[in-house]
Amino acid sequence: MENVQRMVRTVMGLQKDFHLLIIDDGSPDGTAALVKELIPEFEGRLFIEERSGKLGLGTAYIHGFRWALQRDYQFVFEMDCDFSHNPEDLIKLYEAANQEPADLVIGSRYIKGVNVVNWPMGRVLMSYYASAYVRFITGMPIRDTTAGFKCYRRTVLETIALNEIKFFGYAFQIEMKFLAWKHGFKLYEVPIIFTDRTAGESKMSSGIFKEAIFGVLEMRWKSLFRNYKKSAK
Repeated sequence: MENVQRMVRTVMGLQKDFHLLIIDDGSPDGTAALVKELIPEFEGRLFIEERSGKLGLGTAYIHGFRWALQRDYQFVFEMDCDFSHNPEDLIKLYEAANQEPADLVIGSRYIKGVNVVNWPMGRVLMSYYASAYVRFITGMPIRDTTAGFKCYRRTVLETIALNEIKFFGYAFQIEMKFLAWKHGFKLYEVPIIFTDRTAGESKMSSGIFKEAIFGVLEMRWKSLFRNYKKSAK
């Protein structure tokens, strides 16, 4: 709650005319009410979708993707609302999607060293080596396989069968990248600095990474027996 209005004003103040959708899963802290206060000020650019109960991180993203696909958005971004992702980097991702032959642009913590602030060393190592493990198992040519700051071209989300997504925790981030890559889309990383949330508490845990570690094995195995629709270039 302590971040949402500041996040909205920061995004609305960027030089690029971004639209912002907030997904609220029945937060008891009044997040939805705070967003609604700002909607008249940013009419036509700020939206909220409310869902009842905690339905999972992945389902929230998929809800947002479907919302965007029902409208005429050509680029769809995914970003945390706690300032761990710098909203000013939205412009960097957008420019990369336009200037590079990229279908999925990833805000990468590891493309240039390790760009993480305010994480204990154990968490940094867990994240870094989990990403390296996923890269080894899947073969994806990217450094930050678990990143959650991304820009999709519309055609990527239209091609991926969103109703068949298996993971709904943080492994969701891996699965979406893997499916985009298997469908023949170009993945491209731009360096960002990830700063652990400045307000609120982190929901990250070793259990979340275990989901990614063991789930990716099953995902890779099943991919060997599946034909993927290749994107038209």
